[in-house]
Amino acid sequence: MTQQQGQFDTEHPTRRPARERKVSLPRFRGRVIPPLDRAIIMAAPPTLIILVIVLVLTNQDGASGVIEIGRTFVTSGFAWLFVLYSLVAVLVCAWAGFSRFGKVRLGGPDAKPEHGNFAWYSMLFACGQGIGLIFWSVAEPMLLVNEAPLIPATDSHGEPGIVWTYFHWGFTAWAMYCVVALCLAYSHHNLGKTLTFREATVDMLPKKLQRPAGVVVELIAIMATVLGLGTSFGFAVMQFSSGIASFTGLSTSSTMWLMVILGFGLLTAISAFVGVNRGMKRLSEANSVLSIVLVVGVFICGPTVYILSNVTQTFGTFFQNFAAMSFWTEAGLAGTGMESWSDSWMGWWTVFIWCWVIAFSPFVAGFIARISRGRTIREFVIGVTVVPTLIVMVWVGIIGSASTRYDEETGGMIAAAVGEDNSTGLFLTLERIPLIGTLLLVAATILVATYFITSLDSGTYALADFVSAPKKSGPWFRVVLVISIATVAILLLFIGGTNAVDTVQTGTIIGGFPFSIIILLMIANFIRRLRARNKEIRRLEKTINDPRPLSEDDNVDADGIPLDAYQDGKHQPLN
Repeated sequence: MTQQQGQFDTEHPTRRPARERKVSLPRFRGRVIPPLDRAIIMAAPPTLIILVIVLVLTNQDGASGVIEIGRTFVTSGFAWLFVLYSLVAVLVCAWAGFSRFGKVRLGGPDAKPEHGNFAWYSMLFACGQGIGLIFWSVAEPMLLVNEAPLIPATDSHGEPGIVWTYFHWGFTAWAMYCVVALCLAYSHHNLGKTLTFREATVDMLPKKLQRPAGVVVELIAIMATVLGLGTSFGFAVMQFSSGIASFTGLSTSSTMWLMVILGFGLLTAISAFVGVNRGMKRLSEANSVLSIVLVVGVFICGPTVYILSNVTQTFGTFFQNFAAMSFWTEAGLAGTGMESWSDSWMGWWTVFIWCWVIAFSPFVAGFIARISRGRTIREFVIGVTVVPTLIVMVWVGIIGSASTRYDEETGGMIAAAVGEDNSTGLFLTLERIPLIGTLLLVAATILVATYFITSLDSGTYALADFVSAPKKSGPWFRVVLVISIATVAILLLFIGGTNAVDTVQTGTIIGGFPFSIIILLMIANFIRRLRARNKEIRRLEKTINDPRPLSEDDNVDADGIPLDAYQDGKHQPLN
């Protein structure tokens, strides 16, 4: 992405000739990260990844054992934390959106949205959930045909699995994205901070701790994102390989996985190096159009009457059981203990998916915050939670219902195949669609690639911004990040072998666990900032987003406050 209106001009406007002077909004009022801190943040993640590669190559069995221990530790001791975190996200979104703060406009009272609604929804959906939903919209209902808690079996084959898929990929997941994006968006657009987690978090800490805490926060955010994108990369590779195999007759193998990783990585590295202008917007809109074609095709040419009936029924079951699913922690197993994470249903599902969302939050939230300037907090909350939830439920309702119907007709063939290879479910379903099944197979395979490239592209730029803000990141550093993410995907896939999905999931869980603590601190700081929003801060929001250039001799903002006072710490209304 290029530097747009929402990014920063770190050069003081009074240091430039009037004819060259240009105001970039919001005006920068944050901290420029010291060179030493930036060097640590840039060097540490690649170094850690290289160290992991060495350890894995020298002791693959030991590395696999460590991964197993880490996942068991998180699942057995902290499932309650992820449930609590998800509830906090929902409550904070509701409070921010529907209290008096819902009228606050991101970017000040005069800011206008930079993107139309269709483009906005397309970009946030493609960035946030596209590849995960494609992978799990059939796999989860099939894997949970006979083992979903809380939801009783009914006459509808696979209803419990579809209802839990609504829950895992719907409202709560998007509220978890929304609350992080909201913290970043308000910090950036209204307070003039860089679009980083350190500046959205550390000013609530004592001043002596802010600098070292900022480094730690940014390192954890970067590592969580690398692991989250590595996980998404792994699922995309498996899904894309299954799609190619479904209409070419080729068999999936580790060689095909490696070729796909290298292909995706090369395309994204080229994009990261040369930069993108409106490519993300256009590709996201193309994703939305292709997704609509896929869903409409399944609905019209698939078992239409059954889909309509099952969508109606499962929607009702979801709303009836939403509260119970939201609070469920598998307390009985937690009381007796577990030897392995695989003993826990939560370890297979809710803990993994919430960790995926948490690990995706750094770049998804940063991207959503960047493209949401000009919207009120209420519009933001509704747009990032309610609308994507409806899209998810329609997608899962239609495609998931078709898969469960065809599974019943074939005596459980699709569920059995998904049990062997989770990535095959969508394509086995599409193969059975009359008339247009082959076309839908091709469309779905293309969609896997385009959704993933948009995620990896936006994630790379977000990661680079975390390190370089308020300056523009260098192209070679973005390429290094792409290589790091691709390397993590290769490690997770090839360490796992036949249990690749389990190992890929573990990467997300290990990355998401520490970052959940950072997000809780950031939410607390966001609440503190909103509650402290007084007349002075509202005036500052206008100043930060004032598009008028300053005269050559004018060193004050629109309200007479010396601009240098913000930089030297003499005037700090935001703390």
